[in-house]
Amino acid sequence: MKVQDIKEIAQRMDISCGKLKKGELIRLIQSKEGNIACFDSGQSSRCGQGGCLWAEDCN
Repeated sequence: MKVQDIKEIAQRMDISCGKLKKGELIRLIQSKEGNIACFDSGQSSRCGQGGCLWAEDCN
């Protein structure tokens, strides 16, 4: 997913994007959704969030 798309999602959730990096922004969105903020943490194979919006870009 492109950073601009992620920023649009964040803005809809009232999250200030500022100068956050892609991973930081996604983790904030995950937290706001009530999910584990695990994006790009090396836990994708065991996080248990198979339907996660960010799974395609995660490791």
